[in-house]
Amino acid sequence: MALALSLGRRGMGRVWPNPAVGCVIVKDGQIIGRGWTADGGRPHAETRALLQAGHDAEGATAYVTLEPCSHHGQTPPCASALIAAKVARVVIATGDPDPRVAGRGVAMLKEAGIAVTFGVCEAAARADHAGFLQRVTARRPFVTLKLAGTLDGRIATATGESQWITGPEARRAVHMMRARHDAVMVGAGTVRADDPSLTVRGLGIDRQPLRVVVSRAMKISAASQLARTANEVPVWLCHGEGADVIAWTALGAKSLPCTVSAGQVDPVAVMTALADAGLTRVFCEGGGMLAASLLNAGLVDELVVFSAGAAIGAEGTPMLAAMGIDRLANVPRFKLESLTRVGADVCHIWRKT
Repeated sequence: MALALSLGRRGMGRVWPNPAVGCVIVKDGQIIGRGWTADGGRPHAETRALLQAGHDAEGATAYVTLEPCSHHGQTPPCASALIAAKVARVVIATGDPDPRVAGRGVAMLKEAGIAVTFGVCEAAARADHAGFLQRVTARRPFVTLKLAGTLDGRIATATGESQWITGPEARRAVHMMRARHDAVMVGAGTVRADDPSLTVRGLGIDRQPLRVVVSRAMKISAASQLARTANEVPVWLCHGEGADVIAWTALGAKSLPCTVSAGQVDPVAVMTALADAGLTRVFCEGGGMLAASLLNAGLVDELVVFSAGAAIGAEGTPMLAAMGIDRLANVPRFKLESLTRVGADVCHIWRKT
């Protein structure tokens, strides 16, 4: 199952709206089939592993990181494929809450006389599939918030200079993280200040995450890199009603109107819109106002912080905008997952408690 999980991770950022599933087929102690969800979500992991195993799949054991689907969509059910292949046993890490599945896949296998073992490496599987599970059950994607700054939490000098606070190794690590998400998201301030492309570069990646811009009024020049490349790599705009998006949509950007609350786009509405559009994993790179709004709304599932060995001082731009917190009891709390040296910088990753 550990191998199946590692295979499934190859699909992260490449298979939405489907889950990134891994499958390993074993017979007589030998691996005869391996598969993971293909780019775009099809073929599914089980189908690819069974194709590799061929006729030898009869009597074998299949290890799958998520309950096999039981419904007819654009492809036949994976549960049916396992039954047709005459496997003897299916080991499943965790269940699929999709109402079209939700136990039906397991029931189909058992009714066909196939032994089913459930819950192997379940915690790891639920962590890997968190984005898909949340999209189905909570109508929002898994959100990773990335922050990068100095030891005193600054991202730019008083004059706005910010390139580069962290080193090339940290920036490469960020590109690797982008590649494992369905979308990279920023606020309007970041677009105006940095004119970013938000693409994955230097890694030989052939499938780019889409780019999401959150802006109440969309007062952003259509001459920006994001607008000019919207027909090459998708750009989605989460904006308030009445925002001027004509120039952007003419260049290929997609408009997702969202409700506005307290003068800014409601972050919950943004996440609902993205989930409804199929996104499962979103990588937010700021700026400070968007990051603060996500934290305040309890929408950050994973916090990635790169810290450089430098200090700018109070006159510099802080990582986060004001959050209006006056009591420690109301502070968003996270649990440390890892602490790693990346070149001259430190990367610490935190998960929601």
